[in-house]
This record gives sequence, C-alpha cells and structure tokens, in this order.
Amino acid sequence: MSSSLFNDSGVSIPISDDDSDELGRMRVRVRRKRKKSLHRVNNELTRRVVRFFMKYWMALVLVFAIGLLVFEATRIGRKPSMIVKTEQDKVTSQLKEFKRPIPDKKSDSTLNRLDPVMKIVHGVKEPCLKMLPPEELENLDLPMNKESSGPIKKVVYLSGNDLPYVGGNSTLSQQPREGTRFNLFTGIQTFDQREESFKVKETAEIHCGFYSEHGGFRISDEDKIYMQNCKVVVSTCAFGGGDDLYQPIGMSKASLRKVCYVAFWDEVTRAAQESEGHNIGDDGFIGKWRIVVVKDLPFTDQRLNGKIPKMLAHRLFPQVKFSIWVDSKSQFRRDPLGVLEALLWRTNSVLAISEHGARSSVYDEAKAVVRKNKATPEEVEVQLTQYRHDGLPEDKRFSGKKALNEASVIVREHWPVTNMLMCLWFNEVVRFTSRDQLSFPYVLWRLKVHEKINMFPVCIRKDLVNTIGHVRKAKPLKSFLSAD
Repeated sequence: MSSSLFNDSGVSIPISDDDSDELGRMRVRVRRKRKKSLHRVNNELTRRVVRFFMKYWMALVLVFAIGLLVFEATRIGRKPSMIVKTEQDKVTSQLKEFKRPIPDKKSDSTLNRLDPVMKIVHGVKEPCLKMLPPEELENLDLPMNKESSGPIKKVVYLSGNDLPYVGGNSTLSQQPREGTRFNLFTGIQTFDQREESFKVKETAEIHCGFYSEHGGFRISDEDKIYMQNCKVVVSTCAFGGGDDLYQPIGMSKASLRKVCYVAFWDEVTRAAQESEGHNIGDDGFIGKWRIVVVKDLPFTDQRLNGKIPKMLAHRLFPQVKFSIWVDSKSQFRRDPLGVLEALLWRTNSVLAISEHGARSSVYDEAKAVVRKNKATPEEVEVQLTQYRHDGLPEDKRFSGKKALNEASVIVREHWPVTNMLMCLWFNEVVRFTSRDQLSFPYVLWRLKVHEKINMFPVCIRKDLVNTIGHVRKAKPLKSFLSAD
C-alpha cells in the first residue's frame, strides 16, 4: 500500500514503506564504507612514515650530527675575550649574591619595630614582657655584690699554659683529638673528667675553653682593655661573613652609659661588611656596637666558633656581672637594665632562657635535627646513646618547667653556678653535636639547678628581639684555610 503521492508535471511516483526501509539500509552501508576507507588511509600513512624512517635512519642521524658539529664550531669560534668576560660575569654575580642578599619584605617590616608583643589574659590584652616605666629605668642601679648562696662557691678553669708547647699552627683545632673536636683551645677532656665535672662541689675544677695561649681566638690588647672595663654587656657574633649587624634600639639613657654592646667578627665578616659600606670607625665602633675582630678561630665549624662568645662570656669579660646574648639573626629592642630587672632580679633567678616554641623533649628535638639535616643521624645517635646511658628521662617537663629551650637570647648573672653551667654546656657541644638545644636540658638535669632558672614563654622572647633571620650562610673556615 502506498503511503503518499507527490505529483510533478503530471507524473505520479508511488513510494511504498518497503522502499523507504531499503533506502535507509543503503545509507548505513555507505557511511560504514567511508569510515573503513578513512581508517585504511590513516594506517597507510603510518606505514609509509615508519618505512621512511627505517630506510633513511642512518642519513637522518648523520644530518643531526653535522648540525651539532656546526653549532659547536660556532661556539668555539667566539672571541676568547667574550668567554673570559662571561666567566667573570658569573663570578661577579656570585659575589654580589653573597654580598647583597635579596631583601626580605618581612625582614624589612620587622626591623626597628618597638611595638610590644601582647598576650590575652582572662580576655584582656597585656604585654608579654612587663618592663618598669621609663622614669624608673633611668634610675635603675645594679644590685650590690653578694656572696654565692649556692653549693658552688668557686670555679677553677683548667689550663695547659704550664705545659710545654710543641709548636706548629696556632689553630690546632683543625686537628680533632680522640674522635672529637677537643684541641688546644678546649683542652682534651676525657670521659672520666667529663663525669667528674658534673659533680657539684664548693670548688669546681673544669675545662672551659682558653686552655692554652696557643689555642686560638686571639683578641687585640686594645679590645681586651675595653672588655675588662664592662660591668654589663650585650653581645653577639657573626663569623664567616654571616649575618648583618643590627643596631640595638629601645634602650634608656642609663643603659647607654652603663652597658657595653660588643659584636665579635672575624676577618671574613669584616671584609663582607666593608664591601657593604659598613666600616669600623677609628674608635672601634659601628653605631653602638664595639666591633672585636678575632684572629685564629679555633674550629673549622663556624657554628662551634660562635659558641665561644655565646657560652663563655664570663671568660671573655672577666669583670662583667650580667650579660645578655643575642643571636646575630635578631635585633635587640629592649632596655638591657630593664630586661635584667624583669627576668632576673624580679624573679630571683640567675639565668633566663626561652622555652622552645615547637617541641618539649630532647628526644623529639633530636628527630627534628636529623629531619632538617642540622646534624647527621650518626652523631645525633652517639649523643642520645650517651644521654640514655646517663639516665636522661624522656619527660617533657623537669621540675615543672619545659624540658626543651630555645637559646637565641640568654640573660644571665655571672655567678659560680651559671659559669659552671655554661662551661659544661660548651664542653658538650664540643664533644657531641653543635646543636646546643640538645645538650642544654641535659646539663640542667645533671646540675639540678632548675629552681634558679627562669624559663620564660616564647612571647617574651619575641618581645625582646626583632627576628630578621639569617641573611646569608656563613662560610666554613676550612674553605679559606685551604686557599692559603
């Protein structure tokens, strides 16, 4: 049966339902043939490309080799002056990178800030560090001399100056003894002497650096005279061309009269600073800092050289009664006498140091030291093995105080017990790793002097200094020695 009729010029063409189905099937077959033909074309093109490369691959490799030779010939054909200039530019660029570190916007915004760090107590903001008002700071005097009330009355420092000197390089620290870094500066402390040094006696005899006059860390007579006249000192150091020097701020007129500011440099740091236009004046000062340039640093490890002014201030400043240590990465921003009053005199303490902000245990800190590549796993394990053998617990608090500290700021009275503590601490960083945060809790635990230590919270440390951060990496001493 027809479904419809279309008339054109009198001609009628009938179209049935069967014819319509047949046309649809024909269209499908046509589309399938087109797809197959396209597929055959693509396969044919691929086969031709493969046959071409298989047939002419040697010629293609030869063309590539000729092109490479032409390129190298053009490079060799450049003028020698151009090559020398390029290498000189590289060296100059590296020197500029060392001398002029890229400024950190955060550091720039931190420098010279005096606004107090606040904390919230019962919903109310108050300063972390409560200083005396300015008028009282101006009239603040140092406490009168007092006798030691603790069990340690006197500390005697072992010396080898009476022993015969064989001669040789004065910086004998380049030759470690008995698998450690002990040398003529430190004296060679045996394990028996180490154990004996921790015994609390009325008169303690211990190694404490400056063992021999041939051991290095030489200071000019002029600087020694200046240092011997100090009663209160704020000190810092930068060895190996490390950090910049940041001028202290926030001090009272009384502190400017009574407090010495001393920065220890070596020749490398002086050269780096002079290249930046920071020249030491004829009076030995840059701003408020007296610059003491040290000769013959006793260790190849610059971190260990930095422990000398950090821990042995009582050896460097024999007349000083109170000292404040500030790491070179920070700018001290509070009145020194006010800090002594707030952290030592008001709390009846002999030493003040910050709690650690991230961790509480020596053993947790050891894992972090290894993870951050601050020391090798082997040397850390040697130290922890000894501490476990000695019985150091894994407690996170000792005598109710946090067991781990951060030592970028140290405020202390030069007192027999603190002098002994610092000597023992120094000996530990010489014997084991330079990471002093691992050894300080151990020394406190051995001496059992926690009640005289003010472990202040992190927010007080942040109030004491503007933290700039390390702007460049200190160069190891051996790299300069090997160049001679």
